[in-house]
Amino acid sequence: MHTPIIFTRYLRQLAGMVDKVAPHPEILTARLHAEMLPFASQVRASCNFALRGCCPLAGLAPVSFEGAELSLAALAKQIADTIAYIAAIDAQRFDGAAQRLCHDRAGFADIALPGDEYLNLYILPNFYFHLSMAYAIARSHGAAIGKQDFDGYHLYAPGFSFEKPTDGIINGRR
Repeated sequence: MHTPIIFTRYLRQLAGMVDKVAPHPEILTARLHAEMLPFASQVRASCNFALRGCCPLAGLAPVSFEGAELSLAALAKQIADTIAYIAAIDAQRFDGAAQRLCHDRAGFADIALPGDEYLNLYILPNFYFHLSMAYAIARSHGAAIGKQDFDGYHLYAPGFSFEKPTDGIINGRR
């Protein structure tokens, strides 16, 4: 179990999205719903869940690079610091991680799960949730991002839409 590759890949995608938000600094405090966290908090939570996953699985004390400053530069730094920290964890530290008992707090609940359950049933869903919310907020508030910015694989022609077919292409088919 060598989890850093999952987190570093998607944190790099998140860094790219944060760069593309620059023309829309109001997105920092934008939300999808009044009772949901704003964009900046979603980005921070993504970083923190990556660390909350990697640290215990590697047998390390949890760390966080979240600062008090609310700016795109501060978010970019938190992402970069998180990536650097995770990438520097020696792969051997993850030996036996699947069986290592990991403790955390999920809202108001204290949890203790074996490493494989901790990663797959708690950390990854929460990491992807906050990453997806950051993407959705940025996208819904005008940032020029698409699915390729989220996963780094998808590629569509400029102006392509599944909802508005062009050139006889409907849902990716002629």
